[in-house]
Amino acid sequence: MHRLMSILVPARNEMFLKNTIEDILSNIEADTEVIAVLDGYIPDRPLPDDPRVKLIHHMTSIGQRGASNEAARLSTAKYIMKCDAHCAFDKGFDRKLIEPYESGEIDQNTTTIPRMYNLHVFNWKCRACGDEQYQGPKVEKCAKCHKSDGFEMVMVWKPRLSRRTDFARFDRELHFQYWKDYEKRPETAVDIADVMSSIGACWMMPRQRFIDIDGLDERHGSWGQMGTEIACKSWLSGGRQVVNKRTWFSHLFRTQPNFGFPYPNPGTGARKHSQDLWRNGKWPKAKYPLQWIVDKFAPIPDWHEQTSAAGPVVLTEQKLKKGIVYYTDCRLDPTIMKACQKQILAGANGHHIVSVSLEPINFGDNYTLDLERSILTMFKQMLKGIEFCDADVIFLCEHDVLYHPSHFQFVPYKKDAYFYNENTWHVDYKTGTSAYWICKQVSGLCAYRDLLLEHYRKRVAHVSANGFSRNCGFEPGTHQPPRGLDSYKAISWRSAFPNIDIRHGQNLTPSRWRQDQFRSQRSCQGWEMADAVPGWGQTKGQGIFEQLVMRLANG
Repeated sequence: MHRLMSILVPARNEMFLKNTIEDILSNIEADTEVIAVLDGYIPDRPLPDDPRVKLIHHMTSIGQRGASNEAARLSTAKYIMKCDAHCAFDKGFDRKLIEPYESGEIDQNTTTIPRMYNLHVFNWKCRACGDEQYQGPKVEKCAKCHKSDGFEMVMVWKPRLSRRTDFARFDRELHFQYWKDYEKRPETAVDIADVMSSIGACWMMPRQRFIDIDGLDERHGSWGQMGTEIACKSWLSGGRQVVNKRTWFSHLFRTQPNFGFPYPNPGTGARKHSQDLWRNGKWPKAKYPLQWIVDKFAPIPDWHEQTSAAGPVVLTEQKLKKGIVYYTDCRLDPTIMKACQKQILAGANGHHIVSVSLEPINFGDNYTLDLERSILTMFKQMLKGIEFCDADVIFLCEHDVLYHPSHFQFVPYKKDAYFYNENTWHVDYKTGTSAYWICKQVSGLCAYRDLLLEHYRKRVAHVSANGFSRNCGFEPGTHQPPRGLDSYKAISWRSAFPNIDIRHGQNLTPSRWRQDQFRSQRSCQGWEMADAVPGWGQTKGQGIFEQLVMRLANG
């Protein structure tokens, strides 16, 4: 019997696979089946015994891409939809996705993404007081009664309607990015709208179309870059990719330590293959180059600048003059300082470098201030550098941060916002202990010169008159008036590879190696510790990171 749709569910170590399949079965309204691939594991909970459910079992994992391809080969349906094994769905979602194809509203060369909500799967309930905490890793201590008498998982399984995603994109490094601002364009005010890319957690298309675009490219590895791959294949083959706002799916995001992805992290392999495939035009079925997508959706953050009400004006990275303002108190270990300066030079690519120091140094155009080290002095150094830098866009660079070259490839797409690279690891110089958490730091700040000039003039005047207070913070844009100094927004972005904030004992701000060292747990979301930093290699171990810094200084 040929079904109308097959839903492909690759699953590895998935504790919510049963919930996902039951949710699908309770919400489908077309002739739809589920093909689930148990990829190297046996579920702890029995799966639904239903003629609409087919199971494929592998004792050894073949990877998310391989499992999806195998399920597609097993299908004989007209349409296929791939979804993750931790999702919930709208009533009649399959019918609502199929109908535009059957009516001719969209053609058979179209990929469809349902609109997405975050999925609230469960809470942790304290057995002592009954207080519930939002899903995440197993809780050790109750935030309310502070007891450790144990917690039980209480199922919720509801979409978070306040966390909706319709549009996404990829940046210059082909890394997934949300694209909320795209909704402001008039062409998106329809039920079925073009979309540049997606997260890759749920997409559907005719099965023959999937065959025609060669399925999923397993040379990427198990997973990673799936949304970019599907988007590039959809558009560059001469087809189309759309979001269908008439229906939705809800997806569980697991981005915390011990609450992460069920498949091993693919590292940089998937990204490198993706970049080589699309940047270098190596997919043989492409009718257009990658630039075609960029031009179609222009202006795109990281690719173009968005300008005035007169309309978008493409201002590419080559036409924008970039600059670097580097500031130092000259108390730093000379090896660290030299290594960090060389990293800046490696990524600067001819950008105008202005250094402001408390003693003369030979780095860029140097200016010295006869002042003592202090927070106000640091702000004055920044202001001096901004005043003397003649670039359109300025990166603020600290003397003890190893900047990856990908950091300087970013192009801010708004003139009235502060942009923070949140891809930063903190590494102890002596031990190589490495910690990551989501944070905005001045060392990762990039913005247009005029905006930075306006802000730091206000900041220096304010701190000179009133002294420094954490009420206004260090980071422009992270506090609005009356705490903050202006109303401009802070926008996050992530470079392809992280920067390293070296913690060496002379930092102006304290080092933190445990989550309980933060005043608020909201300040250390995404906390992770590791023995190695992506793109930089091993750091953990006595002297290992010191040797890395020394090689960079002398290289």
